Formats: sequence, C-alpha cells, structure tokens
Amino acid sequence: MIKRAILGVVAASGVAAGTASADVLDDIIARDELICGVNPGLAGFASPDANGNWTGFDVAFCKAVAAAVLKDPSKVRFVPADLENRFEMLAKGEVDLLARNSTWTFSRDVDQKFEFAGVNYYDGQGFMVRKELGVTSVKELDSVAICVQRGSTSAQNLEDYFRVNGMTLKQVDVASDAEGEQSYTSGKCDAYTTDASGLAATRAAFADPENHIVLPEIISKEPLGPVVRQQDSHWADVVRWTLYALIAAEEYGVTSKNIDELIKASTNPEVQRLLGVNGDLGEKLGLDNEWAKRAIQARGNYGEIFAANIGEQTPIGLARGLNAQWTQGGLMYTPPFR
Repeated sequence: MIKRAILGVVAASGVAAGTASADVLDDIIARDELICGVNPGLAGFASPDANGNWTGFDVAFCKAVAAAVLKDPSKVRFVPADLENRFEMLAKGEVDLLARNSTWTFSRDVDQKFEFAGVNYYDGQGFMVRKELGVTSVKELDSVAICVQRGSTSAQNLEDYFRVNGMTLKQVDVASDAEGEQSYTSGKCDAYTTDASGLAATRAAFADPENHIVLPEIISKEPLGPVVRQQDSHWADVVRWTLYALIAAEEYGVTSKNIDELIKASTNPEVQRLLGVNGDLGEKLGLDNEWAKRAIQARGNYGEIFAANIGEQTPIGLARGLNAQWTQGGLMYTPPFR
C-alpha cells in the first residue's frame, strides 16, 4: 500500500510539473499550434533567416506533423533547443516535439524516459580538420586538440575511441555547434568532431570549404530522430506514423506534386490506405483520413525533403547512403499501413 501511495504522489507531481499530459494531441489541437524544439542554427537541418522564418530538414518534419494534426503546416512555433537543455525542455513540456538531430540511445529511451518516434536520419560521428594539417586518418589525431560538444554522445564516443586505440586525447569542450565552429576556425582546436551530417553543414557554411576535409572514418552509430515524452503513447503514435507516412510515400512514388492524381488513380491498396481513400487509419490516430495526404503535401515525401534541404544538389551535399530506401540499398523501411 505504501509503495502504491508513493507512486501516486510521484505521478501526480509529474503532471503538476508539466512533464506529462493526459493527451498531448488534445492540448495541441486546443492550442491550435504545435511547439517544436529545433537546433538553434544548423544549416540544412534547422536555421532561421533574418525575418525569423525557419527552414531545414527537421523544420520540414515539424511542418508535416502540424499539417497532419492541425491541417496547416504553418501552425508551428519553433523554439531553439540548445544541446544542454533540449531534453529538459521536452521533459518540462515546454515543447511538444523535439526534432533536433538527437541520437536514440539506451539511456535516453529507458533511463530518461523519452520515446523516439523513429529514425529520420542514420548518421555517424566523424572528424573535420584543416587540409593544411596534413592528416588523412583519425588515428593521426593523437594529442591533437579536438573540439567536441560537452554532454553529447559525441563526447563519450570520442573518449571511448581514444581509450580503445591507446591514443592521448586532448579535448576542448564547447557548448554548441556555433561555439564549436568558432573555436575550430579561430584555432583553439585543430579538429572538430560531431555527427558527420553536422560537419557537412558546418563545412558548407565556411568561406573556404575547400580548405577543410572530413576524414573518412565514422566511429559510431548515430540514429537521429524525433523525440516525445514517454508518458503519452497516443501522441508518440501520431508523430511516428507521420514520419512513416513520409518515408512510405517515397517508396510508393507519392510526391507533393502527383498526390491528387494518385488519390484518384492508384490501385495500390497500401497507397489507398495511406492517402485515406480506403480504410480508417486516420480515425484510429484520432485524426481525419487526410492526415497523411496533408503531411506529404506540406513539404513533400521523405526523399523530397532530403533533396531540398541536405541532398547532393544543396550546399550541404549529402548522399543518401544509409538513408536511401530499403529498395535502393538503404535502411529507410516502414511497417505496413494496414
């Protein structure tokens, strides 16, 4: 009895502190606005322009969720979430959704009680150095000053890698992408390490990107994805299946441009269920049957979003690699829509 009473007090205090809600989806609909925590500024993923308009890979996903839930991709408030406070903001209910290149780990999932809705980018940790340093491998960075964001999975991976390989680590802690870039360019460190996608974004923003190289080694697995609080499985399902809708749409050739035509003409049962022509998938999510259609129309399917923000034709210049569809040798694969 005592144990049950204690659990009841803890649960009640959690709700009072804003760490949980009876149903986040209901709160968002009542507010008529999705609050999305994003990177304060990482080119290609999330960054505001001079007028405060946000664009990027993660921004596009938030807009897709807003379109699915609120029928309008513009009904999103973007909140900059620093590396050190992003999960605290989510836990306190200051944001509904964290879409901020965050790695899915055991401790974040199990110990910190967050729920990752899926993987929207398969990444890995890399290293960038100045070309003039003459380094071609991470193994040559013994005793070289390396900038890394403190409190990140990158910092732990860096320490583990150097210990396993018997190398001397000269670590320079930074608090953010911006500080890491500044410390690297000012010479406080000779190398910068973070997710390889982040290095590509940072390098693309340099005035002299040709003078900097990303070393070939990838020293970790970094599955990045949107995160919600663990207490509301209903909201997690909405976010998860919106992500899956974007990925599945690419697989089945559904784009922001041909979606209206396919609604009328496609005979593929999976496409018909995805787009709400048949079935009641939307109703089961607490939405209408056009939720996925709106999500895809917002900024396109997964492939369209990738190409527009971080793909090979953008300054970021990322190849699909592991983020290609499973039919193309990648890892992008969704459960069936049935």
